[in-house]
Amino acid sequence: MTDSASSSGIDPLSARLRELADYLAAPAIARLTEEQRALSLSIARRLVVDVAARLDPGFDTDRLWREWLRGGLPGAERLARICFARAEEHRWRELSAQRASPPPILSEADEAVADTPSVGAPLSDVDRAYLALQIADRRRFDALGHPALAIADLGGDLFRALLVDIAAWRLAEVSHDQKRAAELGEAVRVATERHADEAGIAQAGAAYHDILGSALSESAGKAIARHDWPTLIALAAAAHRRSYDDMALALLTAETAALPSLLAPLQLDRTALAPLEASLAMLPSRAVADDGARDYGDMPARGQGKR
Repeated sequence: MTDSASSSGIDPLSARLRELADYLAAPAIARLTEEQRALSLSIARRLVVDVAARLDPGFDTDRLWREWLRGGLPGAERLARICFARAEEHRWRELSAQRASPPPILSEADEAVADTPSVGAPLSDVDRAYLALQIADRRRFDALGHPALAIADLGGDLFRALLVDIAAWRLAEVSHDQKRAAELGEAVRVATERHADEAGIAQAGAAYHDILGSALSESAGKAIARHDWPTLIALAAAAHRRSYDDMALALLTAETAALPSLLAPLQLDRTALAPLEASLAMLPSRAVADDGARDYGDMPARGQGKR
């Protein structure tokens, strides 16, 4: 282990001392739990594998990941926020699912008149937008149901930076082959252009938000009541014109007193927030921001400056 770290250019002693210095600087601050570490790391790994596949499905992603684990992930600060947001959202959803009450058992007569769409009946525009949001959310899991990040949900700068980092790793192996090196550069260009045309959960949430109109408050309230946190996050993100992961972190780190102002654009009744407040309060090891979430409503929308 020590030899591997040393061979990658990392001084193990320096790394341990930096870690200790960070701890000594704030010994009372809660640290990441093993669950949080494992979730965030696994999400980062799936993302790296998926982005590498955009360049070349034949990449040895196992070796790429092993080398990056030894030497440190390039752009770790860029990845930390989005991976942590996804991991915390997953923990929140899992906890809510475990604590959710089972649906009531209906009689045959009740089932017959239940408010469910008929098979083959055309979907309304609102239902179609909600379905698109659900599909976008489902893409944020791998084939086994583990939490992941959909490439369509990445910002253009982050996606390109990750592409370039992976390409640089591969280029070290094929730099002697001018043809393969040129093909790698072309793959980066093609992947970047393809990504620019992709829409993720933020775009699906914005479309759903816009089509709801006067039904926004009711729909957001129903999302809270059924613990449909992705819908709530997506609607709030659209209302604030922020990214999905930014909004997820804002909610997950908000003090209870900050939630009404944070969700004010959704025009929710104060009592509708009770299940949300209770669910967040039960999330173990939640990082609560002292001021960040409280000031969130005053932050400029992405791409805008403060007035």
